[in-house]
Amino acid sequence: MITIGERINGMFTDVKNAIKNKDAKVVQELAKRQTDAGATYLDVNVGTAAADQLNTMKWLVEVIQEAVKTPIALDSQKLEVIKAGLEVIKNDVMINSAQGDPETLDIYMELAKKHNAALICLTMNKDGVPQNVDTRVEIAVTIVEKATEYRMDMDKIFIDPILLGVNVDQKQPAYMLEVFNQIKLLSDPPPHITVGLSNFSQGTKEKSLLNRTFLTMAITAGLDTALMDVLDKDLMDAAICSEMVMNKQIYSDSFLKAARK
Repeated sequence: MITIGERINGMFTDVKNAIKNKDAKVVQELAKRQTDAGATYLDVNVGTAAADQLNTMKWLVEVIQEAVKTPIALDSQKLEVIKAGLEVIKNDVMINSAQGDPETLDIYMELAKKHNAALICLTMNKDGVPQNVDTRVEIAVTIVEKATEYRMDMDKIFIDPILLGVNVDQKQPAYMLEVFNQIKLLSDPPPHITVGLSNFSQGTKEKSLLNRTFLTMAITAGLDTALMDVLDKDLMDAAICSEMVMNKQIYSDSFLKAARK
């Protein structure tokens, strides 16, 4: 499973303070810990932690790259912030994220193609986040068509159907599983399917349990990527075990250890 470590985000107090004080050690320690925990990418999101988001994104990318070689996912809804991060990227990179309307996809597909970047595309458009399966899948079709038009390797395309909190709409988890099942049939090979996993349990008391349960169910429906708390060992173990049960990992008595290597 492709895991995107979520912790280098200005919404977290320790990262917000590190940005304010230009404390590289805090950011680098988070980068190292997430890498050691098995993160495939490290998500980097300035959020509202700094007024100068462009230079802050550059600073975060630079200090992370001094500590680890783990690929970075540049996370912002502002295109200029993404571009600022791309200026200083040295390794493989992911862009997180583009809305699924054709005009926006044109801009982001060109940018991703130019930098050989992976691209997360959201199943939302100018009308907002769809509340049903059909519209999410329709936008996913548009994303796949645009990727084909730009001759993007489908392995570089990550479709995010936008996971909402279980405490917001309890019908959404079932919707999402159906969306996953349909997206994996859109092309051969199919695009990756990803979610912001922590959104599912935001504002609940049983965050880790809810995340683990949904993740294991989602993997059986085709999910192969998630922006998640890779420092939650039980969550990572659940992901590894689910893939082994789905015959995507070889079983041995040390399958957890083997998967992390």
